[in-house]
Amino acid sequence: MEYRFEITKKSAKTKARVGKLHTPHGVINTPAFLPIGTQGTVKAMTMRDIDEIGAEILLCNTYHLFLRPGHELIREAGGLHKFINWDKPILTDSGGFQVFSLSQMRKVTDEGVEFTSHVDGSKHFLSPEKVLEIQTAFGSDIMMPLDECVGYPCKKKEAEEAVKRTTRWAKRSKSEILNTKSETISKSQIQNSKLFGIVQGSTYKDLRKRSAEEIAALDFPGYAIGGLSVGEPQAEMFEMLDVVTDILPEKAPRHLMGVGYASDILGAVKLGADLFDCVIPTRLARHGSFLTYEGKISIRLNKFEKDFTPIDPDCDCYACRNFTRAYIRHLFWAREITAMHLLTVHNLRFYMRMMAKVRADI
Repeated sequence: MEYRFEITKKSAKTKARVGKLHTPHGVINTPAFLPIGTQGTVKAMTMRDIDEIGAEILLCNTYHLFLRPGHELIREAGGLHKFINWDKPILTDSGGFQVFSLSQMRKVTDEGVEFTSHVDGSKHFLSPEKVLEIQTAFGSDIMMPLDECVGYPCKKKEAEEAVKRTTRWAKRSKSEILNTKSETISKSQIQNSKLFGIVQGSTYKDLRKRSAEEIAALDFPGYAIGGLSVGEPQAEMFEMLDVVTDILPEKAPRHLMGVGYASDILGAVKLGADLFDCVIPTRLARHGSFLTYEGKISIRLNKFEKDFTPIDPDCDCYACRNFTRAYIRHLFWAREITAMHLLTVHNLRFYMRMMAKVRADI
């Protein structure tokens, strides 16, 4: 299947749009939420569960899979789709966010990032070219280039340097993709993968504008907006997103990275974002919370001890169709992992239903 993005409906009141992102492994209806399969699995879930909740794409983590089990092993297994037994699209991030979060364990230069593995203390170096080599071994449908993500708050000079480096690395990544003489990536290897560009700039409007213009000029088939949802107020995130989506090409999909609270997603959709990913639904489940349109609720509460109703009477997930709040509360307090599994099933299905409603409303 040929890679392409088509917009099927636009809102008359906002920048929201409904689309279809066609990839070699299937079609993604946008706006869409991507469950995060950091290590090649969504925590507490099987691939059968992920398929049943209606997920159309997974996000897997380049940094973690590079360290363990390694991209060469995954290549030998036939690629990431075969290795994890998932036949739908996969987006892999660059690993840059994880590396830059290791502030005491890495060194950044224009050539790339040297870092110490959190797994075994070994030393590694990631360059823009190496990151693409790793993701090519995975056989990802969508790849992200190495970029520099800064924290919040940060000084403007630091944010500006990150923008410059992100643009330089984006140019090197694009060159690596186009260079038929590349030693690490051949045309045949990358024909089914698409490289997105990433916009940085922290919460400085002029830097966001500059980054969006520089990355858009490189003509990627899709774009990601990084460096948001890192602690800044929601209003600032929306302000930055508004600036960026006015500049990025309308014909390409836009992925707002790491954003997952319902109010953030709903607001970002109105500003023209198409794809979202976050650990929130799975993390909340592991801590005993389930999601509803009224917000998150803890299954641990005493009032659920004899509550023989579903987690959410309006939900069609496996957990809600078959089990009660009282039973799942009992499992949680008994420290049975089934509780985390059932809550995760519900929370991820909640997100799938929410995104379907968003598309219908648009």
